[in-house]
Amino acid sequence: MYLVAIMDWHTRRVISWRMPNPLEADFCVETLNEVLHKPRPPEIVNTDQRSQLTSFAWTDRLRRTVVRISMDGKGRSLDNIIIERLWRTLKYECVYLHTWEAGSEAKAGIRKWMALCNYQRPHSALGGRPPAVVYWLRNDKPQSDQQEQRVA
Repeated sequence: MYLVAIMDWHTRRVISWRMPNPLEADFCVETLNEVLHKPRPPEIVNTDQRSQLTSFAWTDRLRRTVVRISMDGKGRSLDNIIIERLWRTLKYECVYLHTWEAGSEAKAGIRKWMALCNYQRPHSALGGRPPAVVYWLRNDKPQSDQQEQRVA
């Protein structure tokens, strides 16, 4: 199974995620659509160059909006360090600690972990507040700077 997530860079909040098996562009576009239908969609979506995120379905969906497309250089993991940190933390705090029998159990475990990280866990870069609190505070105000989303 694979995991695709869209994260707000400023607040570190995971806005949308899916865990399809196998990973195809359609699942990535579904995740993107969820974010694009929010009251304040991102101005920029930044991704790595995985085939699903360079596919016509993905790029065409973004081109039909006002969202700008940004892609990391090939093999440049430091370009998307914030989401890479999310993957590392998810693996060490959740995935590696469980032996799930079914995909549905894995999804439930990851859903619980994502909720904990978004709504309860204090984040040092956010003054000790959880990402969701800062995300909602920021999105209730007029946009003064570009809101960038990371996808992995």
